[in-house]
Amino acid sequence: TDHFRMIFQYFQSNSESVMNGICGLLALASIKTYTCFDFSCPCLPWYNMAYGFGIMFVPPVALFLCGLILNRQSLVMLEEWRRPQGHRKKDLAVIRYMCSSIVQRAMVAPVVWIIVTLLDGKCLICAFSASMDPKKFVGFANASLVQVQQLLAKVPCKDDELMRNNTSRKAVSRYLRCWSQALGWSILLILIVAAFLARWLRPCFNQATLLQAHHWSNYIDIEQRIFEETCCEHSRLFAHKCILHFFESMRQEIKLHSFSLPREGEGAEGKEDLLWGITDHDQVNKLLKMWYYEKPPLDVSQVTQR
Repeated sequence: TDHFRMIFQYFQSNSESVMNGICGLLALASIKTYTCFDFSCPCLPWYNMAYGFGIMFVPPVALFLCGLILNRQSLVMLEEWRRPQGHRKKDLAVIRYMCSSIVQRAMVAPVVWIIVTLLDGKCLICAFSASMDPKKFVGFANASLVQVQQLLAKVPCKDDELMRNNTSRKAVSRYLRCWSQALGWSILLILIVAAFLARWLRPCFNQATLLQAHHWSNYIDIEQRIFEETCCEHSRLFAHKCILHFFESMRQEIKLHSFSLPREGEGAEGKEDLLWGITDHDQVNKLLKMWYYEKPPLDVSQVTQR
């Protein structure tokens, strides 16, 4: 148990590194899912585009939502944005910093999926094969417009009888795959250049403001976590006191049944002060309500003076 506790504390104290690792795992999972996916284009004029774009963009949306769900700071940011003002002002710069950080991490896996699909080319071939101009390719001259659309829609289907011996199928497929790969490499290059510029131009901006936003975003996350841990500890001690009071009130019946009554406060010596004088249900609710509606100011000077 000590080893698991140490690992859990490490994850809690290094939430940013953990989130980077989760984003990397989601990106690898997206690649593995696509490679294991059985791509089967319907090869019908009105369904190819819907299927191709669906495979290209629906899984990235799901991966983006997974990235938001797995990121603890998403909930922390929403709570900070929606909380009442109280005694502590809300810093919009910190909220923007947290939102930017969350979105950047959540976008890693979807972007990887889109780039992989473009470099593979199957989705774009399926989506746009029926939209190609037949005049650019030989082999469609003697066919009617309806037949041409049907033939173009069946370009992704290599085993189809109509396209098995058609010399234009490979030409259309090769043409669309080249465009798909060019688009994929272009997006990848743009992202690399953008990351390079963001990395090297970052010192040109106000570092003090960025440092403050980074510091207070971490503080909000840590404060929320410590508050939850303290509430759990208080709940445990409060439940312990309530159970002891219950057994104390049942002293007579316990004696009749020859049970040994535990002493009040046994096992909780030295921890009674954590109850802060709270003795009933309404006081606990009042404390939690005050924390939510009247967040205390970030000033511990009075505590240190005491």
